[in-house]
Amino acid sequence: MEFRTRFSKWTEIVNSALDSYIVLKDAPESIIYKAMKYSLSAGGKRLRPILALAVCEMLGGDERDILPYACAIEMIHTYSLIHDDLPAMDNDDFRRGRPANHKVFGEAIAILAGDALLNQAFELMLQYTLSGDDRLVGRIEAMGIIARSSGTAGMIGGQVVDLESESRKITGDTLEYMHKCKTGALLKAPVLAAAALCGAGHDETERLDAYAAKIGLAFQIKVDKMDVEGSV
Repeated sequence: MEFRTRFSKWTEIVNSALDSYIVLKDAPESIIYKAMKYSLSAGGKRLRPILALAVCEMLGGDERDILPYACAIEMIHTYSLIHDDLPAMDNDDFRRGRPANHKVFGEAIAILAGDALLNQAFELMLQYTLSGDDRLVGRIEAMGIIARSSGTAGMIGGQVVDLESESRKITGDTLEYMHKCKTGALLKAPVLAAAALCGAGHDETERLDAYAAKIGLAFQIKVDKMDVEGSV
């Protein structure tokens, strides 16, 4: 019960912050803000930002320093879901119990909404990275971790391997590599980014790295199992 209470509290903190970061504007491009907010506010467990907040608490850090980076990771995750649902990718009409972004706003706006969330994530992190001189190296390191985890050596690379593996028999090593990149990298990112932001030592960071790697693999195994059983 104590864990559920803390998880619920962190979820509220993250949802409130995300709501404040994406503001609807009365402008010629107003539809893009609606499309971004539509997917960002669609729910989800907020596991990635909560992992960052949990590590922050464990290391005795200030969650106000972690929250922008944690929310940036959730924006990146959301952009990837918008793009995953597109006809050219997984061709899914629903996400989290309601129509996918492209079914509401059209494919072109959905692509741009994903692009905008990715860009917004880095704008947000840069804003906080440049807002003070203290722990500047840790902030830059956290941005680097998040950038690598969401790029070709991480989430995007894993998605490419997934696409290239369709209708083909692949080895166990390839499958593990795909999971490590496609899903695991963006689950490891909040753990290691929070460690960098909190000034964790080498030994602490190594242990957190091993912990996060196992979480990512376990998460993907669970998702695959639910897929086979038709529970998602």
